[in-house]
Amino acid sequence: MVNARTHFVLHCPKYQKSRMASLALTDTSSSATARLFPFRRRNGVLLLRHLVGPLPRPPPTPLRPLTAVHPSNALYPVVSAAGDGSAKVIDGKMVAKQITEEVASEVSRMKAAIGVVPGLAVVLVGDRKDSATYVRKKKKACESVGINSFDVHLPADSPEDEVIKFISGFNDDPSVHGILVQLPLPPHMDEENVLNAVSIEKDVDGFHPVNIGRLAMRGREPLFVPCTPKGCIELLHRYGVQIKGKKAVVIGRSNIVGMPAALLLQREDATVSIVHSRTKNPEAITKQADIVISAVGQPNMVKGSWIKPGAVVIDVGINPVEDAKSRRGYRLVGDVCYEEASKVASAITPVPGGVGPMTIAMLLSNTLSSAKRANNFGNH
Repeated sequence: MVNARTHFVLHCPKYQKSRMASLALTDTSSSATARLFPFRRRNGVLLLRHLVGPLPRPPPTPLRPLTAVHPSNALYPVVSAAGDGSAKVIDGKMVAKQITEEVASEVSRMKAAIGVVPGLAVVLVGDRKDSATYVRKKKKACESVGINSFDVHLPADSPEDEVIKFISGFNDDPSVHGILVQLPLPPHMDEENVLNAVSIEKDVDGFHPVNIGRLAMRGREPLFVPCTPKGCIELLHRYGVQIKGKKAVVIGRSNIVGMPAALLLQREDATVSIVHSRTKNPEAITKQADIVISAVGQPNMVKGSWIKPGAVVIDVGINPVEDAKSRRGYRLVGDVCYEEASKVASAITPVPGGVGPMTIAMLLSNTLSSAKRANNFGNH
């Protein structure tokens, strides 16, 4: 049976045992960060179905922070030029709360002005408990800002065509402005085929190849930016971190975080290097950076010795490690050794409580932007 309810929010990581240290610098697409955003790559053949006919209109507006923040009025401006043993904590929870409040205000304004409420749909296939938990959290997040959410719950043995049928229905539904397919799908389904059934205008996760292509090209603008890298840049903006002219290193080159994060930094006029699994002497390269974004899913891989004094560190990794003292038997750590790096950096995100909360805030923001664009309402 199909269970249509309302749902939306955070992509929580699946708790798996840490990989061996020898796997250091594995790309995020196969990491704990990828489990936070369990999406698959899409190939050019499947892309063709979205290239028939004109691209969506009106064209997207240039990327910018949700709220213009200058160093003089940033939440917690980072002013230290060198590490002094007490890095400022970049509080993702606080920033995410601020953004969700802004989204809620805009949702209310839009409803009052034109009677339209943004809507997000989630398609869930099967009875995995973790997936069901994610969907419940999504519903709670949507409700908190006034976004309508819808979900379709299908049995695990449903045919792929049935899943695509519901996606197509959401594509054609003007009350739905964003669509998420909860992964993983059952093994008999082609995940790329299912994901590519989502209309580019409603692909609020921002992983469509056309969106990524536009992000990579000067003078072009994507409809959506992937939520986690978008959240990383937003944290830098909200804390008044200067990006223009700075050296930035992104550790990890996945389609999910690393590659789009590097593209976003480049758009901000940073000089960007990418460290990956084939990079020689990654420590020396990383130590040159004024800004480090790590997204590889290897616990405590980036040591304090990798960090330039005074650098700003954004840690995307969410890695479970065994901890006998914890009631759950494990605790979550980032890619960066927090204790060491915080003695060198000028500012750093904690794990948990750093980038993680920003992911849902960006999903809510993307859904709102989609609704505004579809109704030609105000600024996108």
